[in-house]
Amino acid sequence: MRVCTVGMDWFPEAPGNGLDRMVHGLTTHFAEANVSARTWVTGAPNHAKRPTDVRAFARGSDSLPARLWAARTRIGADVQRGDYDVLACHFALYGWPLPTTDLPFVMHFHGPWALESDTEGDRSLRVRLKHALEHHVYQRADRFIVLSEAFRTVLVRRYGVDSDRVHVVPGGVDTDRFYAGSPRAARAALGWPTDRPIVLTVRRLAHRMGLFTLLNAADRLRRTHPDVLVCIAGTGPLAESLQHAIDERGLHDHVRLLGFVPDADLPLAYQAATLSVVPTTAWEGFGLTTVESLACGTPVFVTPVGGLPEVVRDLSPRLVLPDTSAEALHEALSQTLHGRLAVPDAAPCAAYAHNRFAWPQIAAATRSVYDIACAT
Repeated sequence: MRVCTVGMDWFPEAPGNGLDRMVHGLTTHFAEANVSARTWVTGAPNHAKRPTDVRAFARGSDSLPARLWAARTRIGADVQRGDYDVLACHFALYGWPLPTTDLPFVMHFHGPWALESDTEGDRSLRVRLKHALEHHVYQRADRFIVLSEAFRTVLVRRYGVDSDRVHVVPGGVDTDRFYAGSPRAARAALGWPTDRPIVLTVRRLAHRMGLFTLLNAADRLRRTHPDVLVCIAGTGPLAESLQHAIDERGLHDHVRLLGFVPDADLPLAYQAATLSVVPTTAWEGFGLTTVESLACGTPVFVTPVGGLPEVVRDLSPRLVLPDTSAEALHEALSQTLHGRLAVPDAAPCAAYAHNRFAWPQIAAATRSVYDIACAT
């Protein structure tokens, strides 16, 4: 099968959000599912480390009109002259300018773009325009791939998509890189303290990620566990506000903003942590950080938001918090660190992630949806 894939940035040239990491994982492992893919992304032209079949249609720094025109002309021309079986798009913005073709069109729905923007305080006109664009693109799609049943519901209720056209394929994890290792060795490699319990979250620093809730929980937690250290890895618009809150509340001995953590160090960060948390408050379709943490043998507490419970519930229902409050997060962390709440240890966490979310099986499941699109 020959597939034309449209993504956003090419990870790891750019830091990469969940969408970028998903495109990278599928592109890397499609060959194991007998899929030959050409992937179009934004980025520098002719990047030396980019695979041959990954092409940049525009720079990410180009103006929006320039990127849309490049998508229409460069990707459109490739689709029209290429010998493809499926057109697969991961971002509605770059699917919008593509010319209509006879190819089966599969839309990978990573989240409600307009609604996420609204949550982050975007202007109402921009939110309405984004929603209209999404709706237009989704009307063209033959099939949809979502990361969870929760996002199937969002797609059906918010965008009027027929549920029968929506297929759930979860995100994946590179089990060759993310695996259970020695926490002490990982901490030594990162220069992290070896004598403190460490709680890790890997998040974009944005409102819906629940990071101020995590700070509130950390403020409570230091009173019952004076040696606890909460590490927040990631970048984003809230970095300055978070650091100000940490300083204002005297949390600098207990909370660290790590900033951007290179992808090569992420497995070590997960291995080094005692526990991970995903404190999202809105619009989380899956949470790749969840399975990356589990694959490294570190149990992860998640809020009951979007697809997060679907990822961990079969491993242990105790990993799903009762709500998104700081109280619920503090209680789970405190009880676990006290040894009063039993959670899975390294071996079952890693086995669960490796057996369910390894990229080869995710690529094969994606191929199956493409086959359905071609047959209908």
